[in-house]
Amino acid sequence: MGSAHIGFPLETVAVFVLLSVGAILIDLFMHRDDKPIPLKSAVLWSLFWVAIAFAFAGFLYVHHGAEVASLFVTGYALEKVLSVDNLFVIMAIFAWFKVPDGFRHRVLYWGVIGAIVFRGIFVAIGTSLLTLGPWVELVFAAIVGWTAVMMLRSGGDEEDEIEDYSKHLAYRMVKRFFPIWPKLSGHAFLLKQSEVDAELAKPENAEIQVGRAGKAAFYATPLMLCLAVVELSDVMFAFDSVPAVIAVSREPLIVYSAMMFAILGLRTLYFVLEALKQYLVHLEKAVIVLLFFIAIKLGLNATAHIFHHDYTISAMASLGVVLVVLFCGVFASFIFPEKKDEVEEAKQQN
Repeated sequence: MGSAHIGFPLETVAVFVLLSVGAILIDLFMHRDDKPIPLKSAVLWSLFWVAIAFAFAGFLYVHHGAEVASLFVTGYALEKVLSVDNLFVIMAIFAWFKVPDGFRHRVLYWGVIGAIVFRGIFVAIGTSLLTLGPWVELVFAAIVGWTAVMMLRSGGDEEDEIEDYSKHLAYRMVKRFFPIWPKLSGHAFLLKQSEVDAELAKPENAEIQVGRAGKAAFYATPLMLCLAVVELSDVMFAFDSVPAVIAVSREPLIVYSAMMFAILGLRTLYFVLEALKQYLVHLEKAVIVLLFFIAIKLGLNATAHIFHHDYTISAMASLGVVLVVLFCGVFASFIFPEKKDEVEEAKQQN
């Protein structure tokens, strides 16, 4: 079973840390300017991050065998696919806050850093909880299954509804601690009192009224509000994705490294998905199928310990299911595209 603890020598941990830190520094250095990332560049960088992940998978294959490498690749592919739905939510958040394309990768960068930190916390908690017994896996299976059911019931209707993010918990928490400057000021998340005074002195801002910062000494910009909503949305997403990847392996390094390398490529993958969103119309259905599969796998793992049956899903079988479902979702999107554009054109003509 893929749920057994494997244990890794210090050498493997060191390779993972060096690759991860190096990748973060490369990402920070290469995307510092406030410019949109072109589709071609986003595709090439996305392929680069995939190559980094498979380089680590190759290291695991050489030093720990095919099963360990397959567990990592399965967890990586699963996290990558599940993250797609989260990226679509982030697109809606950016649209509501009217964040310019050039500033989006800055928000995504700090969003990725936050995701890395919170995933580490959740993985540590999740893998620790599993030591309490197989009943914990049944709880995880219920969480993942419930998420799949809710996505299935929504039927994609949420795309037609514009959520008011001013009522979001993260938005209200920022307003509680900081006064708000209502306009973007470059890529700044926070403004000092002197900077706000300079902005208020401009004729175009004459009608804006804001209170004094007081003890806070800083004002939050719409970019800060957007980042807070993105971060909390990702935390909520982690409640589903972490149990899903834990279903692949209980080994913390396998789980965290798979999620880590998947998350590192999300910033550039966002711009790829933004350009291809209208074509990947059936990808969410693939995500729902995978969530049901993971819920079943978690349930089988748990009941195998409780009732001592032999019905489990191997690491290689899990990898095969994830890849096949992902391929089917992408393939179906191009073979059976939704004709939304034609419907909208007909409405405009009428």
